[in-house]
Amino acid sequence: MNFAFITGGSRGIGRAVCIQLARMNYNILLNYKSNDEEANKTKALIEELGLTCELLKFDVSDKDQIKQVLGDWIENNKEKNIEVLVNNAGIRQDNLLMWMSDEQWETVLNTSLNAFFYVTRLVLNGMLVKKYGRIVNIVSLSGLKGLPGQTNYSAAKAGMIGATKALAQEVARRGVTVNAVAPGFIKTDMTGDLDEKQLSTLIPMKRFGTAEEVAEVVGFLSSKGASYVNAEVISVNGGLYS
Repeated sequence: MNFAFITGGSRGIGRAVCIQLARMNYNILLNYKSNDEEANKTKALIEELGLTCELLKFDVSDKDQIKQVLGDWIENNKEKNIEVLVNNAGIRQDNLLMWMSDEQWETVLNTSLNAFFYVTRLVLNGMLVKKYGRIVNIVSLSGLKGLPGQTNYSAAKAGMIGATKALAQEVARRGVTVNAVAPGFIKTDMTGDLDEKQLSTLIPMKRFGTAEEVAEVVGFLSSKGASYVNAEVISVNGGLYS
C-alpha cells in the first residue's frame, strides 16, 4: 500500500496537496499539530475520493515527537510504503531582527528547517530500499528573495532550498528525486494578516494565488512523469519574482 506523507496537512496548502495526491491514487498520511477539527475535515475529503487517510498528530518542531510518533508508525507498518514526502509544515513569526526574540527565531527554524531534517531522515531509508521516491519541500518566495521582518522565515526557507539541492545529489542514483516549490502570496490562513489589495498591485497577475495552484505543481513533482526533474526550485508567485 503506497502512501504520501504530508506535514502540516490539515489546512491551506497542506490540505490542497493532500487532496491532489489522493486524486493521484495515493493513500494519505497526514501530520498536524493541534487542530483536530480541520485534520478530520481533510481526512473526510480524502476518504470521499475512496482513499485511506491516517492522521499523525505531532509537533514537527520537536525532534523527540517526530522520532516517537513517525518512527513508531514506520516501524509498525512495514507493509505500507511512503513513496512521496511533502515537507509542508511552517510558521511565520515576523519581527525586525533587532526586536526578534530567541523563541521567534528558534520556533520558526525548528518548524521548517529542523523538521525537514528529522522527518526526511526517517522516511528516506524506505525510499532508498525501494529505489523510488519523491521528496517535495515547500519553501517560499521569502527564502529566495528575502523579505524584511522575516529574517527567521527567510533563513529557514533558504536553508531548506540549500538542503534540497544537496540531498538531491545524494539520492538521485537510487531513483529518489528532491525538489522544492516556492509559493509567493497565496490566499491561506498564514497570509490572512497581509494587505492583499495593496500587495496584489505588486504582482503581475494582480492577485494572490490559491492553494490548489501550488498543489498542482507539487502533484507534478510527485509524479512518475517528473522522473528527470531534480534539485529544482519552482516558483508559484504569479511572476512577482524570478
